[in-house]
Amino acid sequence: MVLYGLIGNNLGHTFSPAFFSEKFIELNIKAAYQVFELDNIDEVLSIVRENENLAGFNVTIPFKKAILKMLNEMDPVVSETGSANTVKVIRDKQKVRLKGYNTDVVGFEQSLLPFLSGRHIRKALVLGTGGSAAAVSFVLHKLNISHLFVSRNPDKKDTVSYPSLDREIIQSHPLIINTTPAGMFPDKKGYPDIPYQYLTSGHLLYDLIYNPPETIFMKQGKKYGAETKSGEEMLRLQADASWEIWCSGG
Repeated sequence: MVLYGLIGNNLGHTFSPAFFSEKFIELNIKAAYQVFELDNIDEVLSIVRENENLAGFNVTIPFKKAILKMLNEMDPVVSETGSANTVKVIRDKQKVRLKGYNTDVVGFEQSLLPFLSGRHIRKALVLGTGGSAAAVSFVLHKLNISHLFVSRNPDKKDTVSYPSLDREIIQSHPLIINTTPAGMFPDKKGYPDIPYQYLTSGHLLYDLIYNPPETIFMKQGKKYGAETKSGEEMLRLQADASWEIWCSGG
């Protein structure tokens, strides 16, 4: 039986096994999807060796950037973003190659475009600087939306700190995207520390978190009239894109 999987840390909340199990039933194929909890990215090679039927896997927090050093090949988008969330395991006789892709880019762009429909947005704030933030940044560049990253430890010219966010910054950036795990199950009481009181009905708040369906970040946005969106659609779109990659001949 062909095996697919997910590598990451603290994966008790993940939707992936149920999503792919339903897909396998729908397509009437014999396959399984397994969660691999890792403490260190170097464990990936052992997982690939020990599971000879492993044909591909997804990558989530905190390994989307760290996985790059384990790859033999990278899709151009991975090279540009410095982040991968999908890996295809290519087995050729005794050789095994790992090729990385970034389907977060596909999922985010496809789910964002309808969200922006009818709006002229040219500035955004991206909360976080991890692998998901890299995919978000790639899409925003493609859509000609300038953006600042917000980090607890800003170390680049296009990155600002949370305490530096004021009325002017918030109100001049109508699109705010949370790529951090703040508020994700099981820590549902967490939320990004931004001045929500400066939000308006002209703001769009996109939370990449999908569990819970409505985070405190989103609730605070609604409180001040902002439109909000969760990460569930993006998650499903990127998972479908991962499946297409695993089934392709490339």
